[in-house]
Amino acid sequence: MKRESWGSRLGFILAVSGSAIGLANIWRFPHLVGENGGAAFVLIYLTFLILLGFPLLLGEISVGRATGKSPAKAFRMLGGNKGWGALGGMTILTGFIVSGFYSAIAGWIVGYLIEALRGNLTDFTTVGESKEYFERWIQSPVLTLGAHFLFLTMSISILYFGVRKGIERANKVLMPLLFLLLLVLLFWGLSLPRSGEALKFLWMPDFKALTPFAVLAALGQAFFTLSLGQGTMVTYGSYTSKSENLIFSCFPIVLMDTVVSLIAAGIVFTILFSVGAEGAGGPALLFHTLPVVFSQIPFGTLLAPLFFLLVMLAALTSEVSAMEPSVAYLMDKFGWTRKKCVTLVGIGAFLIGVPCALSYNLLANLRPFGHSIVDGLVFLGSEVLIPLGGLAAALLIGWKWKGKAWMEEVKQGAYEFVKRNPWLRPYLTFCVKYIAPVLIGIVLFQSFLS
Repeated sequence: MKRESWGSRLGFILAVSGSAIGLANIWRFPHLVGENGGAAFVLIYLTFLILLGFPLLLGEISVGRATGKSPAKAFRMLGGNKGWGALGGMTILTGFIVSGFYSAIAGWIVGYLIEALRGNLTDFTTVGESKEYFERWIQSPVLTLGAHFLFLTMSISILYFGVRKGIERANKVLMPLLFLLLLVLLFWGLSLPRSGEALKFLWMPDFKALTPFAVLAALGQAFFTLSLGQGTMVTYGSYTSKSENLIFSCFPIVLMDTVVSLIAAGIVFTILFSVGAEGAGGPALLFHTLPVVFSQIPFGTLLAPLFFLLVMLAALTSEVSAMEPSVAYLMDKFGWTRKKCVTLVGIGAFLIGVPCALSYNLLANLRPFGHSIVDGLVFLGSEVLIPLGGLAAALLIGWKWKGKAWMEEVKQGAYEFVKRNPWLRPYLTFCVKYIAPVLIGIVLFQSFLS
């Protein structure tokens, strides 16, 4: 079976950017910036993107393009034995697990988008009221399962049509729409009272707030934000032409991911400051704090649906990318049709997501190791398996495949650029061979301490 491929560089860049841009950009990054020194945190974050994010992104995509295979076979081909193949298979499994719990969590966004369209999110006067409303919503198994199913159905419908007609075409529509919504919400946020104070709070560097925790948070965000370690970038790289300049493609991907995070921070804090609301991170920001804000500001009934649509689009493109490595693996392994593989992966992701969707209602009393089911899977996938996958990729590229062979792959499509910039080779090889394993090891170690 002939391997699918991207139709254009723009399609490839938008698809990979869609994978990288997700919930963490909108509900985690603003909180981290606000609580850890504003612009000072951003500087540390950008430093880790340079040392870890960009080199490893380029490396994983290079692995896929060099082999033209899904991660399991790609790792085995470059590593030379079944052990490396097993590590590649682990990254596929990671993406599969992530797609299950991610869909259940994104279902909450879908549910709140529907609630916003119905005008039910703009009648709160206190955070306590909105929190109680969310808790009632999440305690309904019908609503949480239904939203999980709806979100997963949207993801599957994109994957059914393949790489060009499905993933690429969808991202060519969804990503510009996402940026349009970002700009609309940003300009609206800047028009609100106290927006200047919000921007000052965000972007005035406070180096006193740069605690060791802040540095670790910046490191973790720089690693997790680019969908590394879960088979996605290797799979997307396998659909890439040998003539593609991977450096010119990967740089705008990192740039777009960073710009979205910065704009999202501006949106969130201009909204919060306009009503004197205290900043919050994670689910509390989206489901407890912002509904109260939308209840108090002008045009809240219009802006609430726009905001939750923005978050849903970011989640949708990421979910598609998390499922695609499993789809590609089944197609490579068994030669099955795409639709059959997508159906099987979709059913599996739905089943994984079922206990996650029921974690706060029917299965609320089931708390292995003192945590809800969804929190346990999030920890396993995000805090353990993804760093292990990223570490395996760094060791494969830097030590097994060897830097010279990797750079020969990078030079394809970028020969003149690499020739004119001799510093690229030592920078990339040193970062992937030495810096990346150390930094990912810190991320992994910190996960067990938090």
